[in-house]
This record gives sequence, C-alpha cells and structure tokens, in this order.
Amino acid sequence: MSAVSEAPVQPSLRRMRQYGVRPDRDLGQNFLIDSNILGVIDRAAELSADDVVLEIGGGLGVLSEHLARSVAHVHVIEIDERLREALHDATDPHANVTVHWGDAMTIDLGALDPPPGKVVANLPYGIAAGALLRSIEELPSVNSWVAMVQREVGERLAAAPGSGAYGTPSVLAQLVCDVEVLRAIPRTVFHPVPNVDSVLVGLRRRGPGASEALVSSALRGLVSGGFAHRRKTLAGSLGLAAGAPGRSREQVREALQRLGHPADVRAERLSPEDFRVLARLLEL
Repeated sequence: MSAVSEAPVQPSLRRMRQYGVRPDRDLGQNFLIDSNILGVIDRAAELSADDVVLEIGGGLGVLSEHLARSVAHVHVIEIDERLREALHDATDPHANVTVHWGDAMTIDLGALDPPPGKVVANLPYGIAAGALLRSIEELPSVNSWVAMVQREVGERLAAAPGSGAYGTPSVLAQLVCDVEVLRAIPRTVFHPVPNVDSVLVGLRRRGPGASEALVSSALRGLVSGGFAHRRKTLAGSLGLAAGAPGRSREQVREALQRLGHPADVRAERLSPEDFRVLARLLEL
C-alpha cells in the first residue's frame, strides 16, 4: 500500500501528520476532525455569499477553508505560530482569506478590513467567553455569532436570572444580544477528545442602543462588581468590589427599591435590563 493511500483523508488529521502538529492543551487546542459538523455550523450561521466572517482560533484550517468556499471574505485569527504551515496549507488556495497572527484578546479587531458581519468559530476553551464579549463590544459591525464552546460557557452566556449559571458574562452578553444554546456537540468531533462537553452557541445583536449600553465602563463595573461576591447582597458586593462604581450602599439600596427589588436583593435576581436601569438611577 502506498504512503499516499495510507494518509488520512480528513484535512485536520492529514495536516497534523504532514506538519508534525501536536495539540497544545495550554492553548486549549482541540482540533475539529469531523467535517460533518461543518454543515451544522454553516446552517446555524446562515452563511451567504456576501458575508464577511471572523474566525477566532483558525487551528488547522478545516473551518477556515469551509468558510472561504461559502462567503465573500474570512478573517482568521491564530496565535500559535507552530500552526503556520498547516493553516496556510488550508487558506493559501483561497484569495478571500486573511490570516492575522496574534492574540485574539489583544489584536486590534477594529482594524479588520473589510469589517466582519459575523463571527463563526471553534473557540479555544480558555478564552471563549472573553473573546465573544470582546468581539461584541469592539465589533459593532458584527450582528451574529455562532461558536463552539465549552458547555458551561455556553450555558453561562445564555443563563436566565436566578439560575446558578447566571453571572457577569450572562448580563454583558444579554445586554446586547439574544443568546441561545443551539445544540450539544459530541466530544468525538475533536482531537484530542476533550474532558468536557461542548455546545454550539448562537448570539444575535438586537440593535445599536444595546451596543451603546455595553461600552459604558460604568455599567460594566456595576455588573462585575455586583457579582464579585455572590453570597453578598448586590449593595454589599459593590461595596467590597475593587473598581465598582463609587456609590454608597444606601444609594444602591434605595435605587434597587425604586427599581422594584428588595434592598437586600442579590445580583443574580436582576435581569440585564434591570442593570441598565439601575445604572441610570445611580447616574453612572
């Protein structure tokens, strides 16, 4: 049997062997090896020929090359220089792909040209929530997101007030977007097989007014400070949290009562809209 016939057909497996790639667990690398899942992502993202898409975490390029065949332009961000040959093997045949080498948490997203309208990604576990929230805030051109993330991250982003998963990421995402866990993703579609379950999560921006609320540093401080000490009341947590808005506990308690909540309510009982109104009542 020839060496060619013995080579894996699936692109990720072939590139791993061809370029000697070993997944880096410190970078949260779990490469997509089941190409059937690409159709699921495609349908969920409602891709069209005129879309400009941002992919965070290009990896071995199996999603990158699929996107390139479906849309007008693809921006791919990848931090791991060890994947340079493998990723370029996937993207070089496509003139509509731009690969940006750098950290998705620090790279200038606003400089992407043409500006993306969608984010579609198999996100590294360690940065999934942060990368999604950063793209919501810094890319007003993006109207929808479809991403594979750790199940706990997806459930946290989509969590309802009062649930154990509801917290800062839930509020910050839902201030701007409708968030939904679309479906479970089998562990077997990744290599190496992760020790956690994954889901496909979808976000859709509601409108420019919501975006303006999110970029307020005071509102972000109010939300993160409110959840900083979950066992405390919201007013108590804000009083203890570094970087929280400078309002007294009495002011916060009074504003909560004006909002229709008990003065000793905890942060997880407030909806994203409640936080927006609370910030207004506190004149933040």
